[in-house]
Amino acid sequence: MSTRTHATSRPEATPPRSRPLRVHTVLYDGAEEQDFAGHVEVLGIAGEKLVTQSFVHAEGPRRVTTSAGMEIVCRDAWSPRSADVIIVPGAGYGDGSGLQREIRRGVLPRALAAAPRKGLVLGAVCTGTMLLSAAGLTAGRRCTTHHIAQDALRRDGGHVVGGRVVDDGDLVTCGGVTSGIDLGIWLLERFFGPDTALFAEEVLEYERRGLVNTR
Repeated sequence: MSTRTHATSRPEATPPRSRPLRVHTVLYDGAEEQDFAGHVEVLGIAGEKLVTQSFVHAEGPRRVTTSAGMEIVCRDAWSPRSADVIIVPGAGYGDGSGLQREIRRGVLPRALAAAPRKGLVLGAVCTGTMLLSAAGLTAGRRCTTHHIAQDALRRDGGHVVGGRVVDDGDLVTCGGVTSGIDLGIWLLERFFGPDTALFAEEVLEYERRGLVNTR
Protein backbone atom coordinates (compact mmCIF):
# COMPACT_ATOMS: atom_id res chain seq x y z
CA MET A 1 0.00 0.00 0.00
CA SER A 2 1.20 3.53 -0.68
CA THR A 3 -0.08 6.93 0.23
CA ARG A 4 0.20 9.97 -2.01
CA THR A 5 -0.18 13.66 -1.34
CA HIS A 6 0.90 15.48 -4.46
CA ALA A 7 -0.35 15.78 -8.01
CA THR A 8 2.99 14.44 -9.25
CA SER A 9 2.03 10.86 -8.29
CA ARG A 10 -0.44 8.41 -9.81
CA PRO A 11 -0.76 4.60 -9.84
CA GLU A 12 0.48 4.10 -13.39
CA ALA A 13 0.80 5.84 -16.72
CA THR A 14 -2.43 5.88 -18.68
CA PRO A 15 -2.26 5.65 -22.48
CA PRO A 16 -3.98 8.37 -24.51
CA ARG A 17 -7.72 7.85 -24.79
CA SER A 18 -9.44 7.55 -28.16
CA ARG A 19 -12.60 9.18 -26.78
CA PRO A 20 -13.64 11.26 -23.77
CA LEU A 21 -13.92 9.67 -20.34
CA ARG A 22 -17.63 9.05 -19.75
CA VAL A 23 -18.65 9.87 -16.18
CA HIS A 24 -22.15 9.19 -14.87
CA THR A 25 -23.17 10.76 -11.56
CA VAL A 26 -26.07 8.97 -9.91
CA LEU A 27 -28.71 11.26 -8.44
CA TYR A 28 -31.72 10.43 -6.30
CA ASP A 29 -34.10 12.31 -4.00
CA GLY A 30 -32.30 13.73 -0.99
CA ALA A 31 -28.80 13.67 -2.48
CA GLU A 32 -26.51 16.25 -0.87
CA GLU A 33 -25.55 19.04 -3.26
CA GLN A 34 -21.91 19.28 -2.23
CA ASP A 35 -21.54 15.52 -2.51
CA PHE A 36 -21.99 15.74 -6.27
CA ALA A 37 -21.13 19.37 -7.05
CA GLY A 38 -17.48 18.94 -6.08
CA HIS A 39 -16.41 16.29 -8.55
CA VAL A 40 -18.79 17.54 -11.27
CA GLU A 41 -17.17 20.99 -11.16
CA VAL A 42 -13.66 19.55 -11.16
CA LEU A 43 -14.24 17.17 -14.06
CA GLY A 44 -15.94 19.91 -16.03
CA ILE A 45 -12.73 21.93 -15.96
CA ALA A 46 -11.08 19.29 -18.14
CA GLY A 47 -13.48 20.12 -20.97
CA GLU A 48 -15.71 17.87 -23.07
CA LYS A 49 -12.84 16.70 -25.27
CA LEU A 50 -11.49 14.87 -22.23
CA VAL A 51 -14.57 14.24 -20.04
CA THR A 52 -18.28 13.99 -20.76
CA GLN A 53 -20.69 13.96 -17.82
CA SER A 54 -24.26 12.84 -17.28
CA PHE A 55 -26.71 12.84 -14.38
CA VAL A 56 -28.48 9.50 -14.24
CA HIS A 57 -31.19 7.89 -12.09
CA ALA A 58 -31.51 4.14 -11.52
CA GLU A 59 -35.08 4.21 -12.82
CA GLY A 60 -34.42 6.24 -15.95
CA PRO A 61 -34.80 9.92 -16.87
CA ARG A 62 -36.63 11.94 -14.24
CA ARG A 63 -36.52 14.96 -11.95
CA VAL A 64 -34.97 14.61 -8.49
CA THR A 65 -35.15 16.89 -5.47
CA THR A 66 -31.90 17.39 -3.54
CA SER A 67 -31.58 17.69 0.23
CA ALA A 68 -31.87 21.49 0.01
CA GLY A 69 -34.90 21.37 -2.29
CA MET A 70 -33.17 21.99 -5.62
CA GLU A 71 -34.76 20.24 -8.59
CA ILE A 72 -32.40 18.63 -11.09
CA VAL A 73 -33.38 16.79 -14.25
CA CYS A 74 -31.60 13.52 -15.00
CA ARG A 75 -32.03 13.39 -18.77
CA ASP A 76 -29.94 10.34 -19.58
CA ALA A 77 -30.95 6.70 -19.21
CA TRP A 78 -29.39 4.40 -16.63
CA SER A 79 -26.72 2.73 -18.76
CA PRO A 80 -23.65 1.42 -16.92
CA ARG A 81 -22.30 -0.13 -20.10
CA SER A 82 -21.95 3.33 -21.64
CA ALA A 83 -20.00 4.69 -18.64
CA ASP A 84 -16.33 4.54 -17.77
CA VAL A 85 -16.90 5.92 -14.26
CA ILE A 86 -20.05 5.90 -12.13
CA ILE A 87 -20.03 8.11 -9.03
CA VAL A 88 -22.58 7.85 -6.22
CA PRO A 89 -23.01 10.88 -3.90
CA GLY A 90 -24.26 10.64 -0.34
CA ALA A 91 -27.53 11.85 1.16
CA GLY A 92 -27.03 12.25 4.87
CA TYR A 93 -26.90 9.18 7.08
CA GLY A 94 -29.43 8.99 9.92
CA ASP A 95 -32.98 7.68 9.95
CA GLY A 96 -35.13 9.57 7.49
CA SER A 97 -32.20 10.55 5.30
CA GLY A 98 -32.30 10.16 1.55
CA LEU A 99 -29.55 7.56 1.90
CA GLN A 100 -31.58 5.32 4.20
CA ARG A 101 -34.65 5.67 2.00
CA GLU A 102 -32.68 4.49 -1.04
CA ILE A 103 -31.16 1.57 0.88
CA ARG A 104 -34.61 0.46 2.09
CA ARG A 105 -36.15 0.81 -1.37
CA GLY A 106 -33.39 -1.35 -2.79
CA VAL A 107 -33.75 -0.17 -6.38
CA LEU A 108 -30.45 1.71 -6.57
CA PRO A 109 -28.43 -0.93 -4.65
CA ARG A 110 -29.70 -3.61 -7.03
CA ALA A 111 -28.84 -1.46 -10.06
CA LEU A 112 -25.35 -0.82 -8.71
CA ALA A 113 -24.83 -4.50 -7.91
CA ALA A 114 -25.50 -5.35 -11.54
CA ALA A 115 -23.26 -2.59 -12.94
CA PRO A 116 -19.66 -3.86 -12.54
CA ARG A 117 -17.81 -4.95 -15.66
CA LYS A 118 -14.26 -4.84 -16.92
CA GLY A 119 -13.16 -1.26 -17.52
CA LEU A 120 -15.77 0.37 -15.28
CA VAL A 121 -14.70 2.33 -12.20
CA LEU A 122 -17.26 2.76 -9.43
CA GLY A 123 -16.81 5.73 -7.12
CA ALA A 124 -18.60 7.26 -4.18
CA VAL A 125 -18.53 10.49 -2.23
CA CYS A 126 -19.20 10.67 1.50
CA THR A 127 -22.02 8.32 2.58
CA GLY A 128 -22.58 7.36 -1.04
CA THR A 129 -20.15 4.56 -0.21
CA MET A 130 -22.90 3.05 1.94
CA LEU A 131 -25.02 2.58 -1.19
CA LEU A 132 -22.14 0.67 -2.76
CA SER A 133 -21.94 -1.28 0.49
CA ALA A 134 -25.67 -2.07 0.34
CA ALA A 135 -25.00 -3.38 -3.17
CA GLY A 136 -22.32 -5.73 -1.83
CA LEU A 137 -19.54 -3.92 -3.66
CA THR A 138 -17.29 -2.90 -0.75
CA ALA A 139 -16.97 -6.21 1.14
CA GLY A 140 -13.30 -7.06 1.43
CA ARG A 141 -12.32 -3.93 -0.47
CA ARG A 142 -10.22 -0.96 0.62
CA CYS A 143 -12.58 1.99 0.96
CA THR A 144 -13.71 4.93 3.07
CA THR A 145 -16.73 7.12 3.77
CA HIS A 146 -17.77 9.98 6.05
CA HIS A 147 -16.38 9.33 9.53
CA ILE A 148 -19.87 8.98 11.00
CA ALA A 149 -20.55 5.91 8.83
CA GLN A 150 -17.17 4.18 8.97
CA ASP A 151 -18.14 1.71 11.72
CA ALA A 152 -21.17 0.62 9.70
CA LEU A 153 -19.00 0.25 6.60
CA ARG A 154 -16.66 -2.03 8.58
CA ARG A 155 -19.58 -4.09 9.88
CA ASP A 156 -20.68 -4.60 6.28
CA GLY A 157 -17.26 -6.03 5.48
CA GLY A 158 -15.52 -3.00 4.00
CA HIS A 159 -11.78 -2.68 4.73
CA VAL A 160 -11.81 0.93 5.91
CA VAL A 161 -8.38 2.54 5.54
CA GLY A 162 -7.02 6.01 6.10
CA GLY A 163 -7.01 8.59 3.36
CA ARG A 164 -9.19 11.39 2.09
CA VAL A 165 -9.44 9.44 -1.17
CA VAL A 166 -8.99 5.67 -1.35
CA ASP A 167 -8.21 4.16 -4.76
CA ASP A 168 -8.68 0.39 -4.93
CA GLY A 169 -8.52 0.05 -8.68
CA ASP A 170 -12.08 -0.21 -9.96
CA LEU A 171 -13.42 1.15 -6.65
CA VAL A 172 -12.56 4.75 -5.69
CA THR A 173 -14.16 6.26 -2.60
CA CYS A 174 -13.61 9.37 -0.51
CA GLY A 175 -14.48 10.78 2.89
CA GLY A 176 -17.06 13.36 3.82
CA VAL A 177 -18.66 16.08 1.72
CA THR A 178 -15.89 18.36 0.37
CA SER A 179 -13.57 15.41 -0.24
CA GLY A 180 -15.52 14.97 -3.47
CA ILE A 181 -13.40 17.83 -4.83
CA ASP A 182 -10.29 15.81 -4.07
CA LEU A 183 -11.85 12.74 -5.65
CA GLY A 184 -12.46 14.68 -8.86
CA ILE A 185 -8.90 15.98 -8.97
CA TRP A 186 -7.53 12.51 -8.31
CA LEU A 187 -9.56 11.06 -11.18
CA LEU A 188 -8.14 13.73 -13.50
CA GLU A 189 -4.65 12.76 -12.37
CA ARG A 190 -5.29 9.06 -12.69
CA PHE A 191 -6.76 9.25 -16.20
CA PHE A 192 -5.01 12.29 -17.69
CA GLY A 193 -1.90 12.91 -15.63
CA PRO A 194 -0.61 15.42 -13.08
CA ASP A 195 -0.63 18.46 -15.37
CA THR A 196 -4.39 18.21 -15.87
CA ALA A 197 -4.92 17.78 -12.14
CA LEU A 198 -2.73 20.77 -11.33
CA PHE A 199 -4.59 22.87 -13.89
CA ALA A 200 -7.89 22.05 -12.15
CA GLU A 201 -6.42 23.04 -8.79
CA GLU A 202 -5.25 26.36 -10.23
CA VAL A 203 -8.63 27.13 -11.78
CA LEU A 204 -10.45 26.30 -8.55
CA GLU A 205 -7.84 28.06 -6.39
CA TYR A 206 -7.92 24.89 -4.31
CA GLU A 207 -5.15 22.83 -2.76
CA ARG A 208 -5.83 19.17 -2.17
CA ARG A 209 -6.01 18.03 1.43
CA GLY A 210 -5.01 14.82 3.14
CA LEU A 211 -3.86 11.65 1.41
CA VAL A 212 -4.78 9.65 -1.62
CA ASN A 213 -4.40 6.04 -0.50
CA THR A 214 -3.56 3.82 -3.47
CA ARG A 215 -2.86 0.15 -3.88
